[in-house]
Amino acid sequence: MIRICAVEDVPKGTAISADVDGTQIALVHGEDEQFYAVHDECSHAAVALSEGEVEGCTLECWLHGSRFDLRTGAPTGLPATEPVPVYPVEVRDGDIYVSLTPSNGVTR
Repeated sequence: MIRICAVEDVPKGTAISADVDGTQIALVHGEDEQFYAVHDECSHAAVALSEGEVEGCTLECWLHGSRFDLRTGAPTGLPATEPVPVYPVEVRDGDIYVSLTPSNGVTR
């Protein structure tokens, strides 16, 4: 697990971009109070998901409106049809840690 930032650096309902050993991730503080990490690139168009909107447990790509489930990486709205990698997240002592081994088996 690699430390990304402090919990307070990611307000509820927002996403930030982080470079983790050369892998761009979108770190999301979901509206369910949980933290999620997904690959920071839409599987439909090569744009940053971290610039999209968080709604519930989904993240919407700002360019074409594809939505991704933050728990599974599965697309929940077109035009995306391929999932994005999801990375395990741990919160310890007020800090957020991420593993670069995708929990959903999807590689980029």
